[in-house]
Amino acid sequence: MELEFDVRITPGVLYDYMLFHTYTSVSGLIGSVVGALLVVTFFMGYGVLFLIAGAVILAYLPWTLFIRSRQQYLSNPAFKNPLHYQMNEEGVSVSQNGEVQSQKWESMYRAVSTPRSLILYTSPVNASIFPKKDLGEKAAGVTRMISTHMPPKKVRIRS
Repeated sequence: MELEFDVRITPGVLYDYMLFHTYTSVSGLIGSVVGALLVVTFFMGYGVLFLIAGAVILAYLPWTLFIRSRQQYLSNPAFKNPLHYQMNEEGVSVSQNGEVQSQKWESMYRAVSTPRSLILYTSPVNASIFPKKDLGEKAAGVTRMISTHMPPKKVRIRS
């Protein structure tokens, strides 16, 4: 079985990926917990500085990720054109402007989903992002292909 599809990486797609990647990491979770605890401390009768500090901490990360996603999109010429993906029994290939890169299924790190994308991590910090709006009817096939070729403990895709 072979699947082929094109995806377009936009600032919104990058932002969705960055939010997921950050808030599922230890530092993202710690920042959220600290911000929430500061807000709760304010409501327990402590000074308004706790509320301000908590609000700043809670708003800082999403805002900086929003800015970084825009900057990354503008600075990376690869995002200007669609990426063409091929999935087959051996692995995943991505091509653009005549250049092709391939990776075998065995070397894939993990696969996850967000409400807007399927994300196939090729390393702990690098990933191929498949926006569901670009996949359309092929989303189920892509999910099936990933689930078939990767160990279940590495796949966290929800429909």
